[in-house]
Amino acid sequence: MIRVTVWGENVHEQKSEKVRKVYPEGMHTVIAAGLAEDPEIKVRTATLQQPEHGLSAEVLAGTDVLTWWGHCAHKQVEDAVVERIQERVLGGMGIILLHSAHFSKIFKRLMGTSCALKWREAGEKERLWVTNPGHAIARGLGECFVLPNTEMYGEPFGVPTPDDVVFISWFEGGEVFRSGCTWRRGAGKVFYFRPGHETYPIFFDQNVKLVLKNAVKWAAPEGAWTKPLEAPNVPIEQAPEKLVQKGEKLHAPGQKGFK
Repeated sequence: MIRVTVWGENVHEQKSEKVRKVYPEGMHTVIAAGLAEDPEIKVRTATLQQPEHGLSAEVLAGTDVLTWWGHCAHKQVEDAVVERIQERVLGGMGIILLHSAHFSKIFKRLMGTSCALKWREAGEKERLWVTNPGHAIARGLGECFVLPNTEMYGEPFGVPTPDDVVFISWFEGGEVFRSGCTWRRGAGKVFYFRPGHETYPIFFDQNVKLVLKNAVKWAAPEGAWTKPLEAPNVPIEQAPEKLVQKGEKLHAPGQKGFK
C-alpha cells in the first residue's frame, strides 16, 4: 500500500466562485478521490489552513508520496515546513508538483533555479504528447491526449535539465512546454506535471487521473528510508585502513563541518 498525502493550498476554492463551480469541495478532494480509485493507494489530504499546513513531522513520516498544488499563497507556506519536506524527499519520499506549484517554495528549493515560464489564460486546447512511452508514468496512455480548455505554459522553463521528459505539450496558440519532467533528489523522486488550472475540470479527466496514479507508483520509495548526511567528521581511528596523522587539523575531534 502506497501512503499518499494530497496537499492543496485551498485558497481559490474559498475566494472564487469560478473555482467553486468546478471544485466545490476543493481541488485536493478531487485529486485524492482520483488516486483512491486505485486499491494500491491509501490517501489522506492536507491544506494550507491547518496547523503546520497539515504536514507535521508525524504526517510526513507516514507519507510515501506527497502531491502539491499551490498558486496564490506560495509565500504563506512556512519555511520550517519546506525544510521538513525537503529532508523527507532527500530521505526517499516521492513528491509530485502540479501546475502552478512550479513557483512553490518546495519546488524552487528542490530545483535551485527560477522555475519561471511563460503563461496565458485563454481556455485554449492542449495536446500532451507522450515523448517517453516506455516510462512508468506513461503506462496505459496512447501517443497523446487532449485537454479541450486549459491555461498555456510556454518555454523556456527555468528548471535544471530533467532526468526524463515524459510529456511535451502543444497549445492552440502555438507554444510548447515540457509538461511532464522527472528528477531525483537524494533518495527521493520528483515529478512535475503541468496540467491543473483551477478554473477548468482537469483533475476529473481520465487521462490526467491515470497519469497521477502512475506517477504515485513511480515516485514511491525504493528500499529503506535514509537520513541525509550531515557532513560527519570521521575520526582517524574509524577509518577503514590504519592511518597516521600527517598534518595540522582545523577541526576538533567530533566537530561537525562548517555550514
